[in-house]
Amino acid sequence: MLKTSFILFLSMTCFSVFAQQVKYNGVPGVVINYQDVETQQYIGSPGICILPNGDYIATHDLFGKGSTEFSSAVSKVFLSKNKGKSWKQIAVLDGQFWSKPFVHGNNLYIMGTDKHHGNVVIKKSTDGGYTWTKPVDGKSGLLMEGEFHCAPMPVISSNGYLWRAMERADGEIKKWGFRYGTFMMSIKDDADLLNATNWRHTNTLPYDSTYLNGDFGAWIEGNAVLTNDNNIVNILRVHNPKDKNNEWAAVVNISPDGLKSSFNKENGFIKFPGGGKKFSIRFDEKTQRYLAIVNYVPKEFRGTVQLDRVRNTQAFVSSKDLKTWYVHEILLQHPDIKKHGFNYVDWEFNGENIIYVSRTAYDFKDRSAKNYHDANFLTFHKIKNYKKLFKKSIDVITQ
Repeated sequence: MLKTSFILFLSMTCFSVFAQQVKYNGVPGVVINYQDVETQQYIGSPGICILPNGDYIATHDLFGKGSTEFSSAVSKVFLSKNKGKSWKQIAVLDGQFWSKPFVHGNNLYIMGTDKHHGNVVIKKSTDGGYTWTKPVDGKSGLLMEGEFHCAPMPVISSNGYLWRAMERADGEIKKWGFRYGTFMMSIKDDADLLNATNWRHTNTLPYDSTYLNGDFGAWIEGNAVLTNDNNIVNILRVHNPKDKNNEWAAVVNISPDGLKSSFNKENGFIKFPGGGKKFSIRFDEKTQRYLAIVNYVPKEFRGTVQLDRVRNTQAFVSSKDLKTWYVHEILLQHPDIKKHGFNYVDWEFNGENIIYVSRTAYDFKDRSAKNYHDANFLTFHKIKNYKKLFKKSIDVITQ
């Protein structure tokens, strides 16, 4: 049964939450940043990566009526030099939205768009996130011009290339869901990432209203995933609001040369826990499993509410084949689904552990978040010795 008060449901041998700063007492995890709801700016697009020296970098953007997301979006950069116990802001980036920080070689990068439905841009830092390049043209990080969409998704390395999923937002119908078409970008490992001509991309697969028997709402926030047979697929969040019992993801095939996306609507949709919300799947070579941290929907809510709006529960899941998914542990949970959420998790392997950041909507003093989606906190969390979690499951999702 869903607990009637907030729980951290991992055993202490598996899950480690660092001590809270006193002023944020009660908020789960370590608070990296707080945004007052009265500003009408909200925490968006959490991102995390590990620098070559072992320090952690976290990022987020700001969205909402009080923000500049539709003109030149703002992202903030934070540094932890003590494994996530405390954080400090080290940079503010103008023209950076829906972005993922990542390390390639000895340098730090961040890649996304410059605003809500903006150009594809990438910035580079050679000093650990304090200063960044400016993408003014095709040789300095302005990769594609137009209307694009994405989320803080992994940039993965395979077969001598880096891979990153994106969406076009220039569909004929200018409506959320209908406007998004998915494609994959890639670049040689040893190429200059700021030079637009070095990047290649697949064809774009547009929205198709006939998918899922006509109940298809959208596919967005694609995730480049390396499969256990060394291929690249693009796994996307699927919006299917009429199904109140199952959530879905879409598996798009990418050709080895990185130039073609293809989708089989007969078998390309998979039941996936939390598939209606943003997720990141990574293949773990150590365990030969696909892993993710998702907004799992407990059985108490299924059949009664629109599942993509239930974000009060965060769970650790795995699969050996992308078809059968095991829900191993509840990581974070709150009984209220309206103003509490643990959204848009971005995570990284850190040895035997997993570190992650969450866009967290939670109470602070006498105020709540605006809603589960419009979060007021960026929080840091750690799963200690994640392989121990495979020993049990609380739910199994099969096709």
